[in-house]
Amino acid sequence: MQLAGLHGRRPVKKPLVSLKNRKARVEWAKQHLSWGPREWANHIWSDESKFNLFGTDGIQWIRRPIGSRYAPQYQCPTVKHGGGSVMVWGCFPDTSMGPLKRIVGTIDRYVYEDILENTMRPWARSNSGRSWVFQQDNDPKHTSGHVANWFRRRRVDLLEWPSQSPDLKPIVHMWEELERRLKGVRASNANQKFAQLEAAWKSIPMTVVQTLLDSMPRRCQAVIDAKGYPTKY
Repeated sequence: MQLAGLHGRRPVKKPLVSLKNRKARVEWAKQHLSWGPREWANHIWSDESKFNLFGTDGIQWIRRPIGSRYAPQYQCPTVKHGGGSVMVWGCFPDTSMGPLKRIVGTIDRYVYEDILENTMRPWARSNSGRSWVFQQDNDPKHTSGHVANWFRRRRVDLLEWPSQSPDLKPIVHMWEELERRLKGVRASNANQKFAQLEAAWKSIPMTVVQTLLDSMPRRCQAVIDAKGYPTKY
């Protein structure tokens, strides 16, 4: 039987990084290259992510004989409209897993401010004391004047962040860890999916957090070596 090899969708290309952002990425990486656990202490990493109820957004590769593309045994099950998804916001510092907040509907600057005010800040004050630095990327809702006013009003210190730098964010890999922990676990609705996500999130051990934070010097070096272009991280 002749095999046609692996079949799948074309991988998503990493976004083109502008010259301005490449320079900013290299400069940031150089400034933080020598940072270790002491410097990264009390930094709170944050992000949003979407999780599908059914399967994954990733590519599924299938090995099949030539001419059998539509044979039932080589088809992946699907759900109309993707089966739905759950959007979450989460954060963590160097000492523990932080809260995981479900986002219902579209997240805009007002929803984001509500998360900061009623989820992030109370948790941070209870778990990180009064001295901590908050990390967020440069998504427009994060950097809007409305949210900037909240940071000023609440006197929250922000970590300066270079645009187009998901490879410098350890929380991106925390989402991948969360996805791995729920691989093969099915959810019949959004409420059940979030319950699964929250339970798995809380169960992530500190060894994972420390491993991700220990990777920061390597991430910085990779950005420097790549002259600001996207890296393997």
